[in-house]
Amino acid sequence: MMRRFVSGALTGLALLAASPVSPSAQPAAEPVKVVLANFSFTPADLALEADKPVVLHFVNEGSGGHNFVAPEFFAAAQMDEATREQVGKKGVVELAKGESLDVPLTPKAGSYKVKCSHFLHAGFGMTGTVTVR
Repeated sequence: MMRRFVSGALTGLALLAASPVSPSAQPAAEPVKVVLANFSFTPADLALEADKPVVLHFVNEGSGGHNFVAPEFFAAAQMDEATREQVGKKGVVELAKGESLDVPLTPKAGSYKVKCSHFLHAGFGMTGTVTVR
């Protein structure tokens, strides 16, 4: 009887050890939707956690083109080379009407200003902040 218990326990441990999920596996990056609309960002004040991977899902729901300009935020964030090339050295996500784009990154602590640089858009209220704590 004791042999069966020990044998069963060892089999269970062997199955657990062979499991494809390892304790060091990284959780998937959390998606955060950012809507660009006519003269607004939603949310206007984006709150993120420092050093926690996130995917910013930008969606342009406006009647024309908009952008999300945050050069200091993007410069401080960790991202892969392809993503860094997408936002460029000026830290801009540019979207035509109806377009969307995912930007995976790991933000660094700080407070960063955001605006749309299209003519008069920031003046009409298309500004915001990204706060990373």
